[in-house]
Amino acid sequence: MNPQVEAFLDPDTETWSYVVYDRADGHAAVIDPVLDFDPKSGRTSTTGAQRLVDFARKHNLQVDWILETHAHADHLSAAPFVRDQLGGRVGIGEHIRKVQTIFREVFNLEKSFLADGSQFDHLFADGETFSIGDLEGEVMHTPGHTPADMAWRIGDAVFVGDTLFLPDVGTARCDFPGGDSATLYRSIQKLLTLPDDTRLYMCHDYPGDRRAHECQTTVAAQKRDNIHVREGISEADFVRMRTERDATLEMPRLILPSVQVNIRAGQLPPPEHNGVRYLKIPIDQL
Repeated sequence: MNPQVEAFLDPDTETWSYVVYDRADGHAAVIDPVLDFDPKSGRTSTTGAQRLVDFARKHNLQVDWILETHAHADHLSAAPFVRDQLGGRVGIGEHIRKVQTIFREVFNLEKSFLADGSQFDHLFADGETFSIGDLEGEVMHTPGHTPADMAWRIGDAVFVGDTLFLPDVGTARCDFPGGDSATLYRSIQKLLTLPDDTRLYMCHDYPGDRRAHECQTTVAAQKRDNIHVREGISEADFVRMRTERDATLEMPRLILPSVQVNIRAGQLPPPEHNGVRYLKIPIDQL
């Protein structure tokens, strides 16, 4: 149960996407694919996601799943494009319904938008298992950043979404609607009970000018070195740090377009009577 992992960096949003596969039987999953979006013009592009598609085709992979760790606030999902190109089912955690309920009100979405998760092909429950060919995956509900965050454990690899970052970067913010720092601390502790040599794959890396972007670390490295949650840091200490730090952070550059699209499983809003699709900007809401 040592899956092959190919990582793809979207440099604009510093997001990692992955193709996870079994070399023996050729089955694969795609995790957190990114749709290119220019906020200045409102134009989308599939240039970045095409790299994942090309890799899967080059290696003759059969994609069973397109998995989202959560409804991202910093990039638009390319899940529909990947599914159209490669097949597979789009999955996310069942608590996406809570996120949809929150943001349906924030954006005053059309009446036909249902906060029931039906936009996705499958809603996963905590502890549920799934197959990628002969590989077995397990779902870990890891809320705190949002109510719906999931980590995907596939063999000895875990795709942690927005919970942990590389040890020198720390942890995810908790000030979005439905976020909670104490809950995130407990979710992280669940991840850190995994075997020390478990491979942890990040959804983001923010190295600044210190080093090149990296996507992988281990449970042992996080317990030893993470600047926010290494061993010896209590829940109270973490909550205090996270609350103070989050108060200094700006909203992500693409949060408004991203959330509107991602709670729809990556689909754009329906076109209006003139055939054009629009994204909303709520004033003084976030």
